[in-house]
Amino acid sequence: MIIYVLIQTQASRVGDVLDRVKALKGVVEAHSVTGEYDIICKIETRDLEEVRRIVVEGIHKIEGVVRTVTLIAVE
Repeated sequence: MIIYVLIQTQASRVGDVLDRVKALKGVVEAHSVTGEYDIICKIETRDLEEVRRIVVEGIHKIEGVVRTVTLIAVE
């Protein structure tokens, strides 16, 4: 299962958040990007419970994260 997460951060926290996102188990790629969101990351997991763990217990708890959008790849 492949998941993409768009992450909006506080303006001065992009670098710190990016480093912490990259360190999360299950995150296989993370990049800073331009536009409405500051970071995009790619997660590879076996099931939705693992997605929940990574996003809710991992990304959402990183200081400086303002908002996320989670996208499940269907093809």
